[in-house]
Amino acid sequence: MHYTKAILVSVSTVALIWALNRPWGSIPAFGPLLSPFVGFWQNAETINTADEDVILKGTEAPVTVIFDDLAIPHVFAQNDHDAYFAQGYLTARDRLWQMEFQTHVAAGRLAELVGERALPLDKFNREIGMVYGAEQAEKAMLSDPNSKLIAEAYTAGVNAWISNLSPANYPIEYKLLGYTPEPWTTLKCALLLKAMTSTLASGADDLQMSNVRRVFGAAVTNDLFPDYPDHEDPIIPPGTKWEFKPLNIPDSADSLPINEPLALNWPARDPAIGSNNWAVGAQKSATGYPILANDPHLTLSLPSIWYQIQLVSPTMNACGTSLPGSPGVIIGFNKDIAWGVTNVGADVLDFYKIRFRDASKQEYLHGGKWKPVHRRLEVIKVKGKPDIIDTVYYTHHGPIVNQAGQRGFRANIPSGYAARWIAHEPTNELRAYYLLNRAKNYDDYVAALAYYGAPAQNFVFADVNKDIAISPNGKYPLKWREQGKYLLDGTNPAHDWQGWIPPAQNPRVKNPPRGFVSSANQFSTDPTYPYYINWQFAPAERGMRINQRLTAMPRVTVDSMRQLQNDLYNLRAATTLPALLPALKASELKGEYAKALNTLTIWTYQNDTSSIGATIFTEWNRQLMDAIWKDEFDRGDTLLTRLPSFDRTMQLIQRDSTSHWLDNVNTPAHESLSDVLIQSFRTSCDTLAKKHGPIGPAWAWGKHKATSIRHLVPGLDAFSALNVQMGGGAGIVNATTERTGPSWRMVVELGPQPKAYGVYPGGQSGNPGSPYYQDMIETWRMGKLNELLFLQSAQDKNPRIKRRMILK
Repeated sequence: MHYTKAILVSVSTVALIWALNRPWGSIPAFGPLLSPFVGFWQNAETINTADEDVILKGTEAPVTVIFDDLAIPHVFAQNDHDAYFAQGYLTARDRLWQMEFQTHVAAGRLAELVGERALPLDKFNREIGMVYGAEQAEKAMLSDPNSKLIAEAYTAGVNAWISNLSPANYPIEYKLLGYTPEPWTTLKCALLLKAMTSTLASGADDLQMSNVRRVFGAAVTNDLFPDYPDHEDPIIPPGTKWEFKPLNIPDSADSLPINEPLALNWPARDPAIGSNNWAVGAQKSATGYPILANDPHLTLSLPSIWYQIQLVSPTMNACGTSLPGSPGVIIGFNKDIAWGVTNVGADVLDFYKIRFRDASKQEYLHGGKWKPVHRRLEVIKVKGKPDIIDTVYYTHHGPIVNQAGQRGFRANIPSGYAARWIAHEPTNELRAYYLLNRAKNYDDYVAALAYYGAPAQNFVFADVNKDIAISPNGKYPLKWREQGKYLLDGTNPAHDWQGWIPPAQNPRVKNPPRGFVSSANQFSTDPTYPYYINWQFAPAERGMRINQRLTAMPRVTVDSMRQLQNDLYNLRAATTLPALLPALKASELKGEYAKALNTLTIWTYQNDTSSIGATIFTEWNRQLMDAIWKDEFDRGDTLLTRLPSFDRTMQLIQRDSTSHWLDNVNTPAHESLSDVLIQSFRTSCDTLAKKHGPIGPAWAWGKHKATSIRHLVPGLDAFSALNVQMGGGAGIVNATTERTGPSWRMVVELGPQPKAYGVYPGGQSGNPGSPYYQDMIETWRMGKLNELLFLQSAQDKNPRIKRRMILK
């Protein structure tokens, strides 16, 4: 009996060990994860204050790296190659999994890691041409000697870290998902930049707008979706003179009517994502020198989107934030200049209906001629499953996304259409940042931006010479007005992009009379600009509020810039509630509805964490838009449309209060404006009561919004920061929503010695077991900034210096 038990225990133990040390389909092996020798136990870190020497292959001379109290590296190299080599090495040391995961996603390789549930995303990224675009960008960066040097040096540095890794030291996510790091390549640097282009320059309403025009006709569509809003405060101030002779604008052509229904309802780019930047001139500054501020708003995630670093070589001393996976400083400053970016939102993704000669899809019609189709075979590896081969068809417009009749991954991407996208162009953003990191004045800034392609960004600028400027800058296609507002005809050459707006003719303003420049993703210019960039941009409220505040500030300081970044004033509510509230009949709102109305009436328009008024207004805003428009515009998944803007809705309410649009066509009664306002207000209160209970503290804006900073792998709540109590909201200067917000806040005070401050919601390390994983979140949440240590030499003394590393 004892022998039998012993044999059973032994067999069970061996079976358990075997089971834990092999993957089961897409489920990774748990044995290595639980092992005390190589498992997650090895990922715990403590604060390191010991100096160290690291022997590496790849450097040309010793490199000194100084770490401050936030674990931010300050790299002092004797040549440019070693500066970027060290950047690659250090970034990989702190963020390797993040770098590789993001490029796997961009390359359509996520199914390799998590199995077939990622196939729709992988197929989409293959078919939209992410790898194709990265290949074009890689060719461009390697054809330039400077960008070739930095890309290859950075790549070598990443691989120097990878080559020294053992399984015990793999980042925890590799152990959880059951895979190992692979060598870094310059193509991955390009893929990382294409991932940002996908995030910031893949918004498109062509399909939705074509559906709207098909249902309602051109006249109604033009009325409800105008090319310039009723209220606007553009980035380039009205009255700015365009000091160039524009190219001939192509003649307009009729866009293609659409008869195909929409496919799967995946969300398009989040319209709540926004960014702010501005610079005040010497005349408005308390110091007599310009001050620049930037806070790009993106999806909040852990590890953080940005990685702080200072890079010093004989040709540069640049400090700020980089993107893990790409060399250089993306947002930051040097001793002479500072710069920052916000997204432009240019119309640089258009869709073309293709007519094939026959079912073989070997030729397509364009300009009366049959042209060859180029095929690209995409082999998608799936964890635990056989490979899948997807054939992507390329025309001169670009790849065809989904075959006709297939269900698409994203709602705004029509099936069976060719995508003409700026991400496919051989642009060289590394060259732009190489020059910008070394720029000394305004002319250098302009020269650097000439190389920048995508995603188009509003580059704000200030320098020690007391110049300020801003430019909505990128590589813009030369198009006729509204070209790309609707789906286009791939057989008609008049619908092709007709060239490019010259970089020197991109919108730009220098030292405007008002004493500041700013952007918040609103319209780039007023209608006098001779070229078409887009017909829609972010709502104007953030930009208007920033400009109001900056206009009123006489002696600007770093702290007043910080306070403006954290501004919670709801300008939309302040301008619309006085028009909406009188139309609510208090006699028809009793009980809880009356309490909510009273709360909204006495609200001071501040979207702070304790505000109940902010919660009520935000929900009412949503319900009111639905009540007015959805009965006509919601066509379900069979025909995706979009609603008119809030700006156009308020114009309707204030100027045409008897409009037929206010009546709900699905009810027998004829609704008036008052009916719509009362019904939508009641629905808002009912919705909030169902979620939070009776009106009270549970309705507070911070609790309702519940901002979360989530790990890049969905479901890893243990590695996330949940329910972070923050004010703000979409349309607020502090545009913090449930999942988006300021991914980096920076303020730079120019002068004989620049002073800079910044913070992001996370930490330097990508390791959840590190004390530097999320140590900056509370500073960020409180709206505070850390002073950025800007060292001039490796011999500088500062109490914030904690240790040194020598790369030999």
